[in-house]
Order: sequence, then C-alpha cells, then structure tokens
Amino acid sequence: MSRQKRKRVALARYGLIVSVLMLFAVMIIFSAGKIVFTSEGKKWREVGERGTVIRDRVILPKRGNIYTHDGKLLATTEPLYSIYMDFWADGIRKDTLVKYVDGLSKELARKFPDRSAAQYKNVIMGGWKQREQEERQIRDNEARGNEKRVPLRSRYVKILRNDISYVDLKEIRTFPFWNQRSNRSGLIAEERNARKKPFGDLATRTVGSVYKDLEKGGASGLELKYDSLLRGVNGVKYRQKIQGKWMDVVETPAKPGWDIVTTIDAQIQDITERALRDKLVETDAESGTAIIMEVKSGEIKGIANLDRVSEGRYAEGNPNAFSYMNEPGSTFKTVTVMVALDDGVVEPTDSFYVGSGLYQYNNRWVRDHYWRRGQDRGYLTVAEGMEVSSNVVLSKIVLKGYEKNPTKFVEGIDRIGLREQFTWDVPLNGIEGTSSIRFPNDKTNYWSKTTLPWMSFGYETRVPPIYMLMFYNGIANNGKMIKPFIAKQFVNDGRVIKEVKAEVVNSKMCKKTTRDQVHEMLKGVVERGTAKVVASDYFEIAGKTGTAQIASDGAYSNSYFVSFCGYFPAEEPMYTIYVGVRKPKGVPSGGGMAGAVFKNIAEQTYLRKVRLTVDDCRIDSSLQKRPRVKNGNWDQNRRLLADLDLPIGDLGDTGDWVRMSLDSMAYRPKEIKLNGSTIPDVRGMGARDAVYLLEKLGLRVNVHGSGRVVAQTLVPGQRVVKGVTIGLTMR
Repeated sequence: MSRQKRKRVALARYGLIVSVLMLFAVMIIFSAGKIVFTSEGKKWREVGERGTVIRDRVILPKRGNIYTHDGKLLATTEPLYSIYMDFWADGIRKDTLVKYVDGLSKELARKFPDRSAAQYKNVIMGGWKQREQEERQIRDNEARGNEKRVPLRSRYVKILRNDISYVDLKEIRTFPFWNQRSNRSGLIAEERNARKKPFGDLATRTVGSVYKDLEKGGASGLELKYDSLLRGVNGVKYRQKIQGKWMDVVETPAKPGWDIVTTIDAQIQDITERALRDKLVETDAESGTAIIMEVKSGEIKGIANLDRVSEGRYAEGNPNAFSYMNEPGSTFKTVTVMVALDDGVVEPTDSFYVGSGLYQYNNRWVRDHYWRRGQDRGYLTVAEGMEVSSNVVLSKIVLKGYEKNPTKFVEGIDRIGLREQFTWDVPLNGIEGTSSIRFPNDKTNYWSKTTLPWMSFGYETRVPPIYMLMFYNGIANNGKMIKPFIAKQFVNDGRVIKEVKAEVVNSKMCKKTTRDQVHEMLKGVVERGTAKVVASDYFEIAGKTGTAQIASDGAYSNSYFVSFCGYFPAEEPMYTIYVGVRKPKGVPSGGGMAGAVFKNIAEQTYLRKVRLTVDDCRIDSSLQKRPRVKNGNWDQNRRLLADLDLPIGDLGDTGDWVRMSLDSMAYRPKEIKLNGSTIPDVRGMGARDAVYLLEKLGLRVNVHGSGRVVAQTLVPGQRVVKGVTIGLTMR
C-alpha cells in the first residue's frame, strides 16, 4: 500500500474515532442536562442524598440558667450523649467487628452494668444482622426493578440505654473497636441538653422541673412560668457524609435561652428548708411552708414548701405558700385591729369583758383557747387581747364598730390592699395565690349573721400565706406594702434585659399612729403573750401566732393549721418570715410549732448575715469559748488567729494548706499533703478553699448546704479523673 493511501486510511480511522468520541460527549452532555433539568435528575439527587445527607435535624438551644441572687447556679444545662452505632459506616467490616465485639461488650458491661456482656454483644451483632437483611432487600429490589426505598434501621442502633456525660464519652472512645475513627467503628454520639441542679433539691419546688424530653420545656415552678424565655429558639442542621465520615452542617444556629437571676439566697434557703423539715418530722405534720422576705426590697430570700411523702420523710411538692387556701386563724387578728384603729373604733387601751372566755352571739359561741379552765379574766384591753389572742376581744371590737355596717369593715380590709389579685412568679391553678374575703352583698358567697365576728379572728375567709407575709412585711416597712417576688433579672447574652423591682401594692396601709400601735402590740405578743417561746436572746421580734381548725365537708375537724408571722429585729426590721404547719400531731401551737421554726430561721440568718467586728469575737466578749477555725489556707488562718489574739501552738513544718485542731492550750495546724494526682481531703474546709483546691485539679464541684464541708462523694486518695463531678455536703 502506498504511503498516500496509508495516510488516507489513517485519517479516516482518526475521523471515525473522533466522531465516536464526539457522539459520546454529546450523549454525556445530553444525559447531564437531562439529570440537571428534568424530574429524572431530581430522583437521582434524592438517591445520592439518601446515602450521604440527612436533612432537617433540629438543634436544641442551650436552655437558660437559673441563678441565686449572687450568681450561684440553681439550674443549668449540661450536654449528655446518646450512643448509637451506624452499621452502614463506610469502613466497618464484619471480620473486624467479630474480632473485637467480645472485648467491647465486656468493657461496656463493666462501665454500664445495667446489661451483661452477653446482652451487649447481642445488641451489637443484632445491628449487624439487621444491616445484612437490609442489603439483601436492596439487592432483591434492584433485581426486580423495584424502586421502593428500603428503610436503613441499622444506621442508628442505640447501644446504651441511658445517656452519658462527656467524661464517659471520652472513656468509651478508648474501648476495643470504638477506639477507631467513627467511619470504621460506626460510633455515633448524639448530643442533647439535660437539666442539672448543682444544689440538688435546694429550692427545687420554686426552681421547678423540666420534662425528660427537654424540647417539651418546663413542667413546674420558674422553669414553667418563664419557659418561653428560658427555652431559646431551635436551630436547624443536617448530617452529611464527607470523605466517609458523617459531619454536622449547621444551616440555622440555635439561639440560647435567657438566664434568670432570682432573689434566692442559697444559705438562707438551706436554713429555711432544714428548720421547717425538722419541725415537720418532730410533729409528724402533713405539710408545711416557710418564707423569708427582705423587708425593704420585697425579695424572697428563702421559700420552702414541704409535703410528707412517707413516714418521717418530706420533700418539695405543692406550692404551699400560695396554695394553702384555708382560713388563716389568729394571724388575721392583726388585720382586724389595724382596720378598727384606723377607723377610730377603738384605742389600744380600750377594754372589753371576756370573763371565762365564752361569748354567745346570735346563738353561736365564740370561745377563747383557755375557756375550759373556767378562769374569769374579767376585762382585757385591745393590746392584752392581742397578746393572749382572745377571740372574744376581737369579736367585740368588730361588733362595736361594724355590726350595723359590716361593709365598712370589709372596705377597711380593701383599703389595706388584701383583696388585690396578683400574678406570682410560680404557675398556679384555679384560685391558688388569691385572697377570698367576703363582702356583705356578695350573692355567691353567703354572708351570715355570724360572719362578721368570726371573720375578725380569721375564719370565714381564705388568705394564703403569701398574702399574710406581704401584710406583716408592710407593718415592718413603716406601712408600705410591697409585693414579694422571686425573679429579679432577665439576662440575654450577658446583658440584663429586664430588672425587676418590687411592685408597691399600697404606699400607706394605714395612718402612722395606727402602724406604730400595731407594731407595739406585735412586740407584746412575743414579750408577754402567746409567742413568748419565740423571743430571742440576740434581737427583738414582733409577730403574731395563729391556730385555726381546718374545715372539711362543711364542718370543722380536729385538724389544725398553726402559723406564725413576724419580723426582726423589731426596731430596724431586716426580714419578715411566715411559717405555716398543716395538721401537726399533738397539741396545736402557733408559737411552739410554727414560732419555733421562725426563731430557728431568724437566729441562723441573723448570725450568718450580720458582720461582727473583731472585738465582738474576742474570747473575753459575749462569746465565752474559743471559736472553731476551719481547715484550709494557713496564711489566712494565721492572720485571723493573730487578729483575734488567739494562741497558736508549735508550727512545725506547716505547709500552705492545713488541718486545724484546738486543745486546752492553743490552735495547732497540721499540714495537708497535696500531690496533684489524688483527691485531697477537704472535710472541715469552707466552700471557698475546698472549691479552689478541687477545681484546680480539673474536677467539677457540686456544693450543697452552707458552713464547712462534712462529706465528699469522692474518697480522699482516689486518683483524679479530670472533668468528674465531686459533691460536697456543707453543714
């Protein structure tokens, strides 16, 4: 073949090849265009995404924190992790899984013993068998031309029943098979937010609770009341497989919820709860409430609502401070006296005949608590009637001034502000948290011929404890009644969005002379009357006892509600306290039962919150014995002992941190050995020193109570694992 002919043949072949390639290129471009611009393309994109993208997954926002007034956490959100395996992970291999599954199962059973090693192995291998079934189904569908999607249930197989902490997550990633990259191990840790209360059950009814599924939000207390602010705004993400590894891609970030700063003082709250609980256990009562309020600000510093859950055991349950809708009893007598004095009906020195404590009005007997003794007390003044809590005196006062015009008496109560209706910082049901005081022309709440005198000493009306607290605080506050509150600040991204101040209910409850006269009577109740057991050696108290029978099915039973409400120090009031105990066993006593709780709370609060001078603390002053010195930082303890002129024994090899002891001669420090790798013994230390030492080691610290450390959850000498939580109990 000639050279020219060979050249033509080669060109023809080249042209053929180019034509074929061009044809293929056109076909590829046509197919690509068809995929991009037609419904067929949409189908294939969905197929591709089905294996590489999981869309529209919700990002739950961080729920806002709830704090005490000074920044201690009452409720916070911490991440927990749900553990799954993806048996469709690109790098997972059956032979490798079979090789390591026994070791993995044993480690899981050791760490999470709610399942045995055999059960964990069944769960894991069951997931792999599920994948094999799905693979067979997919092949069968392809062979039949069936485009029906096979659900890949083995993509997310839950391995652990319960969610785990970040510390536990780090540990399980060291287990056999799971110590590989996630695309080979199939390990998936799904993060979710969980609610934690660093102070345990402290103020738990007031703080409230959230649903186990945090997305549902608050279930009670502040968590429910302010759920819309605390919960934040959901975000959106999708999971995408990139280079064989599943990664989260955020489309819309979540917005965290607002924080709430409360008025609660953790130390006062702990005092309040313990004092109330001790009395409820002692009297085997059904339930109780105790509230302590700062006089000038209206801030509730402590609030306890305890219900009996079993014999000798009480826990936060109902919002008793708001939901006790029973008759208040004799604490209401102060309201009657204030109205009568302000209207000029009586003076404190006016007297009324009480005799043996029996008085009949419209065929119904009014009885004083001493009437069975048969003692003729003759006449009692208004002030004396308050001191001994005489129902007869109060009945005769109100009949003298209002028998012919009972509306005027209720208008006087209205003038004080006790018939106002409020919303509170806790969610309530029905009539809870409202006062129910009768009016003579009220057709729905029948006004009988004996309503007036019985109302005068706290019956035929319903006033919850929070109202009585507010009323007595008004007396302590020179006649200015303010509404108690708990939520103090609302904070978003570190900025205070809203600051709450006390709402003034009535700037002038009564005349100044009336307020002063009532104040003196309340002091007399504690000095000479039914509340003598409440008197304190540290300060003067003013207040009133209450003992009321509880109505049941239209009749009064043998069950009682005892209470005490007052303020201290009487001449320069700092706090007002209300205590109520429902259905105690034994002889009911507003002073001996509720009043004893009041005294306990008042004295402990006063001694912790009032700062003493160095001279007040010297051993030749009113403190007759040497004070205990906490373990902790030696430099601070040394300076304290020197300032107080207290003797220090032989120092020896004293280090930076010491354990203090006291014998008949002197204080003796002994060095606490610290090595940085084991848990130190912080018992006997104050919260500041203990928390400093433990957090320096990388531990999380959960403090419950106040005072000095009496117990720690991690044993001294145990190896430190950074990030683990240690609990400290203070007393």
